[in-house]
Amino acid sequence: MYENKRSNYCGSPHSDQYEFDVELVDQVVHNMKRGKAAGLDSITVEHLLHSHPAIYTLLRKLFNMFVKYCFVPDDFGRSYTVPLPKGNIINKSATVDDFRGISISPCISKIFESCILNRYRDFLVTSDNQFGFKKGLGCSHAIYSVKCVVNHYIDNGSTVNLCALDLKKAFDKVNHHGLFVKLMNRLLPDNILTVLEYWYGLCSTCVRWGSVFSRFFQLKCGVRQGGVLSPYLFACYIDDIVDVLHRSGLGCNMKHVPVCIFLYADDIILISPSVDALQKMIVICELELALLEMALNPKKSVCIRFGPRFDAKCAPLVSNSGQHLAWVTTCRYLGVFFHAHRNFKCVFDNAKKAYYRSFNSVFGKVGRHASEEVILKLIQSKCLPVILFGLDACPLNSSDKHSFDFLLTRSLMKLFNTGSNVIVTECRKAFNVKLLSESIIDRKKSFLCRYSITENVICKLFSDETASELLHL
Repeated sequence: MYENKRSNYCGSPHSDQYEFDVELVDQVVHNMKRGKAAGLDSITVEHLLHSHPAIYTLLRKLFNMFVKYCFVPDDFGRSYTVPLPKGNIINKSATVDDFRGISISPCISKIFESCILNRYRDFLVTSDNQFGFKKGLGCSHAIYSVKCVVNHYIDNGSTVNLCALDLKKAFDKVNHHGLFVKLMNRLLPDNILTVLEYWYGLCSTCVRWGSVFSRFFQLKCGVRQGGVLSPYLFACYIDDIVDVLHRSGLGCNMKHVPVCIFLYADDIILISPSVDALQKMIVICELELALLEMALNPKKSVCIRFGPRFDAKCAPLVSNSGQHLAWVTTCRYLGVFFHAHRNFKCVFDNAKKAYYRSFNSVFGKVGRHASEEVILKLIQSKCLPVILFGLDACPLNSSDKHSFDFLLTRSLMKLFNTGSNVIVTECRKAFNVKLLSESIIDRKKSFLCRYSITENVICKLFSDETASELLHL
């Protein structure tokens, strides 16, 4: 397919509006995150920030030459991969599946990628059902939209079935020729397509473990985890799954807008009021994934129900390989745990455990040496985000809020070495530390305001629910 399309491909014309200028390069460099690991060339963004201003002019000329002559240096394709543990592997024998590899690329190559993304973003637009790596959207938007769809169907007397799909090594399985076909379907200018083809043909990496480096090996498939363009290219690669499901007419719909699938990068959730329709949707997804040389992980793909018959026993759903997808009472989606119930419900036990681990780690290392002000700053910057993540989109009752306040109170009791609530309250006010319930309300108000003004078509469906929730806060 690639060879047939590529032989006669021209793409969109490359006009002067796509050229990189000094202002763009300067903006990209200043927007890059500080303190990141250097590539194999040992250059970091701090080097560029403290260089002579002429560096931006030189980079601009260099990047435009790359596009003109469809070329990148060999070192742009060389990276090293750092294995990061996916979870707690201390108490078990670790295997390769317990690690996620993050590629560390040269800093200047990331700047070039960011410039390409800025100029050619219109060619990388994906469906509104894809919430990942889009300006103004995040995990909370996806979670809140799923909640609104579920509540809409429950309010109308239906039981809703959800299936959280897990893909096997999704980012690492992207077929390069298949990716280029997808980009040609989007009429990406020929010179940029040629740059990407040449670049991906150069890609090689080694594994770094501590201070030891392995030999280099060629990367013949996959997009680099850690690359600037990688998540956008991956989203384009799997975007046809949304179109196929929309054409099937299966699953949930609202106001003639299909809301049967939500994606955040490779995290996919299917929603249907019918178990039979959910089974058909899974089959359709698997067939489309097979065309992309990807596959489901049936052991990690699970199903859950909400609504009046949430506890009814259902027939097991089956993957194309014949493996069953388990019906569960609790499933994880984008870091938040859904719990099967008559209404849409989330549970936060795992978040609380993660908070206590984070707090004990901080307090155990510096609790006897640092002042209370320093420890409180560490708690606010390192520990509280663990528990607050996603809460702005989740439904919370008074019991949940009281539980979160108790969480902070117990931490402050340990910090100030007291068992008195009165003393903790006075100390909290003296150090200007809010109750978690107050912080959650502030975050929820801010999130709902952002959600209400987003241009995403699915988010616009729930403008009335957003306005009503804001009034009740």
